[in-house]
Amino acid sequence: MRNKQAAIGFIFITLLIDVIGFGIIIPVIPKLLADMKGIEINEASKYGGYLLFAFATAQFIFSPVIGSLSDQYGRRPVLLVSLFGFSVDYLILAFAPSYSWFIIGRVIAGITGASFTTASAYIADISTPENRSKNFGMIGAAFGLGFIIGPFLGGVLGGIDVKIPFYTTAGLSFLNFLYGYFILPESLAPENRRKFDIKRANPWGSLKQIAKYKQLRNLLFAFVFLYIGSHAVQSTWSYFTMYRFEWTEAMVGYSLALVGILVAIVQAFLAQKSAYFFGLERSIVIGFGLYTTGMFLFAFATQSWMMYVFLIIYSFGGIAMPNLQSYMVGKVASNEQGELQGGLTSLMSLTTIIGPLMMTGVFYHFTTSGAPFLFPGVAFFLGGIMMGISFLITWKVLLGRKGKKLSESTV
Repeated sequence: MRNKQAAIGFIFITLLIDVIGFGIIIPVIPKLLADMKGIEINEASKYGGYLLFAFATAQFIFSPVIGSLSDQYGRRPVLLVSLFGFSVDYLILAFAPSYSWFIIGRVIAGITGASFTTASAYIADISTPENRSKNFGMIGAAFGLGFIIGPFLGGVLGGIDVKIPFYTTAGLSFLNFLYGYFILPESLAPENRRKFDIKRANPWGSLKQIAKYKQLRNLLFAFVFLYIGSHAVQSTWSYFTMYRFEWTEAMVGYSLALVGILVAIVQAFLAQKSAYFFGLERSIVIGFGLYTTGMFLFAFATQSWMMYVFLIIYSFGGIAMPNLQSYMVGKVASNEQGELQGGLTSLMSLTTIIGPLMMTGVFYHFTTSGAPFLFPGVAFFLGGIMMGISFLITWKVLLGRKGKKLSESTV
């Protein structure tokens, strides 16, 4: 038990550093790109979308490979290699002399960022049905805390020197690699391992494997729409708030720090309680509904303070994802957890290939003189439509006839 608790702590720190690395550049990247290219903030959003596209493409290709390798060789060595690569990536970004080097750095980050896949499989290995939602909720807590620390550091340190945030993340990643090398135990027992199969370790093959589970196959559609829609926030938040409300890097960092606080609270504490109170299936559906509502509110915000208030509603939708993962894990054998997590990460990466280009594209188009009308919140409106579709799918799949009773519940 003591070893398991130590391992969960390490996985939490690993995911935390990954998210800090992602979040630390968000406040500084819009103006960094605008200055580098000599363009306005709204046009810089296109180039930000390309960076996310490069990251997602690499992660889409390599996540199932990483997941399947961990099913054969164990979680520990794969995690350590990913952590070391992550530190190298941020050193490259720190010394990047041009936009092309940023693309290269994002590709490396996409490959090493596949540590999320192995970390999720590690949690599945050491969890029981009773604490599975709680342990997967730690992923959300790491995401939330990382989004408190990362954007805050990016806004503060970036005001001193734009390269300091990259040096900081590289150092943290290397320290975590050293800690894992000496402390982290292996979680996957030899009898639960399977041989690496290249046919199952490619992105499409991995998706095909998780689609063989009937109930999961139906939920994949909701998964896709949700994550595409979420890129209205992930890809355009900084550009939108700087353009619409003239926020500074620090203000962007503060707003994302609030996101981190809310997500950490919701996923670390409320996710499991919501599953207990409403049931696993209803918690997922309720969360999707809150996501949808928050997204539409963002689209029509007219004052800065509204963005902060609407963040509360949106962030409470976070009760959905840990419970959805718990639901999916319960449908898959123990020796296929790495493959499942690799497939889900590939699916998220596939939506990240589509989402940023879509959301930054419509944001740029509807903030130029050539647009039929000016609508800076269009990306959030489109995201709300996407999430509304995912809400309807999960309602039908998870609740079925019970869906009619949802409106009569305490929600």
